[in-house]
Amino acid sequence: MLEFINKRVKQIEMTGIRKFAYKVVEHSDVIDLTVGQPDFLTPEHIKNSGKLAIENNYTSYSHNSGFPELREAASEFMYKKYDLTYNPEDEIIVTNGASEGIDIALRTILDEGSEVILPAPIYPGYEPLIRLCGAVPVFVDTSSNHFKINAEMIRDNLTEKTRCIILSYPSNPNGTILTKDSLVEIADLIKDKPIFILSDEIYSELTFDSDHVSIASLPGMKEKTIIINGLAKSHSMTGWRIGFTFAPPFLSNEMLKVHAFNSVCASSISQKAAITALSIGINDAIAMKDEYRQRRDYAYNRLVLMGFDVIKPEGAFYLFPSIKKTGMTSYEYAIKLLETNGVAVVPGDSFSIFGEGYIRISYAYSMSVLEEGLNRMDEFIKIQSLNFT
Repeated sequence: MLEFINKRVKQIEMTGIRKFAYKVVEHSDVIDLTVGQPDFLTPEHIKNSGKLAIENNYTSYSHNSGFPELREAASEFMYKKYDLTYNPEDEIIVTNGASEGIDIALRTILDEGSEVILPAPIYPGYEPLIRLCGAVPVFVDTSSNHFKINAEMIRDNLTEKTRCIILSYPSNPNGTILTKDSLVEIADLIKDKPIFILSDEIYSELTFDSDHVSIASLPGMKEKTIIINGLAKSHSMTGWRIGFTFAPPFLSNEMLKVHAFNSVCASSISQKAAITALSIGINDAIAMKDEYRQRRDYAYNRLVLMGFDVIKPEGAFYLFPSIKKTGMTSYEYAIKLLETNGVAVVPGDSFSIFGEGYIRISYAYSMSVLEEGLNRMDEFIKIQSLNFT
């Protein structure tokens, strides 16, 4: 019966991140620097709200879009943090994590043959969803511009089939951001074109040296932008599965259809906890961000001393050092590092072919774990006589 399975499903594969994770579990005494998940516990006030939701029997379906009070809290959050105004009645949908938000957005706006521009290297979760829609991912190599897409790169890849541009900043896997000036240039390029922006802003609360700017805040762009956000990274709520889409009514109304038939609604218990996260816990990310900044500086400086070519991240919690000078592929390097010194990193080709020659290191770990992992990497370089300089 295998031949009767949807061909598009058969053609997609599990991400390189997950494939490498299966390799990691085969080894013992491993310092795992692969996971993009905060090591902080969900704040107590959020957990308590979840407990109260169960005790008070908030265990039924919510409105398809989410509890009205949660959408109101999300609206208030976006206004206070980013000066963006979204009507909780018809411009906000609560989703099962940001991943579902991306899925329903792409399924709403893409047709067979539509093209989607993606700045690469990039998080691997977009391409399979694009292909499942029968659309075509168009990867743009950003490595020559410090991993930042710009208007010129987009212009060079526009065709009459271009339907969407994905902006995923702060970036996974390299922690870069786009400045307001860059966003203005992109907005000026496409504001009169029938092209949507999917702006994945899941790391918006984790910028270190400047405040996050959304392209939706620029004149004329809110009407054609779908913002994806959520609480996984900002409030250490990965398992609670609460995401949001923010988009004008004509888009939100259509996305709501996909969401309703796909999952009905997000977890009612998690939604109640999310209300607390966005209100009482509106600044929960600040303490986490301060810790990430210290970890970033430590890990970045250690890598530089080891001789790596690496860009200092401006947000998120990833480093993306080059290993091109070793002559190894990113997978060969990661396997050798794992098997020789017990350190797990993600091969760069997991983030498209344009990630080849790099590895991703997550610093969403305690300083003690980072120190041990980087000590082992230093030993690995010395043992292998790897010359980065």
